[in-house]
Amino acid sequence: MAEELIGIIGGTGLGDELGGLITGAKKEDVRTPFGKPSSPILVGNMGERRIAFINRHGPGHVLGPGEVPYTANIFALKKLGARCLIASGAVGSLKEEIAPRDLVVADQFIDKTFRRQGTFFTDFGAVHCELAQPTCERLRKTILASSDAVSARVHAGGTYVCMEGPQFSTRAESLMHRTWGGDLIGMTAMPEAKLARQAQMCYALIALVSDYDCWREHDPNVKKQDLLEEIIANLQAATQNAVELIKAVLQSGETLCSDDCPCRKSLELAVWTKPEKLDPAKRKSLDVLFE
Repeated sequence: MAEELIGIIGGTGLGDELGGLITGAKKEDVRTPFGKPSSPILVGNMGERRIAFINRHGPGHVLGPGEVPYTANIFALKKLGARCLIASGAVGSLKEEIAPRDLVVADQFIDKTFRRQGTFFTDFGAVHCELAQPTCERLRKTILASSDAVSARVHAGGTYVCMEGPQFSTRAESLMHRTWGGDLIGMTAMPEAKLARQAQMCYALIALVSDYDCWREHDPNVKKQDLLEEIIANLQAATQNAVELIKAVLQSGETLCSDDCPCRKSLELAVWTKPEKLDPAKRKSLDVLFE
């Protein structure tokens, strides 16, 4: 079997942190039919694992959630040879029991985004991927099996509400998301998870809890600057917790990419357009997704 190439997507907090941990890194500028990725992709090693790392928001966090080129990022990682993705991202908590600095290995999403390109297949054909379980359960369980190696509390699942942003929720929205059964609120998991499924890649998300969302009222005696400093400190602590968890996963020796996984066959029955109606040139440009 060829050596696994593990795709890692660094989000808020983890984006700049993880890149510095890759040894022998080489920057890959990958061309895609969807434009440039967020940043050059660093290909190198973390321990004995081969890693392809991309900073979702770009170096220095220059891209807002709605500006991230999700299609280019996923396509580029697949083109380099990654078949599984471990993503990270900062979130607010919608539940009292999910505290700041905790980690959550999300298992469900509610997609509220509306401005982003959510498919690779515009102008190609009708392609409908199954998404009832939007993350790879096999990869999630592998990550959770390593959670005892870190001191942080790691929640085994959670529903992530993905909003468009870039503004945060109103309090009415935050209370509504709680009634929907949401556990987390963030801005970047979608359409990323959908595109990973379209690209026949295993995808898991480690969410870094920075604060309680605005459903939980703040102490009026705490100054805004002090509150911001608290949130930044929470994010920094959650980032270190996530780094330790990812390290533990990579050191586990477990197979992270498996061609037997259902995620790796998600396009088998997904193309509903008759073959003779598909543009051969367009199909060729998307070959990376069908591999």
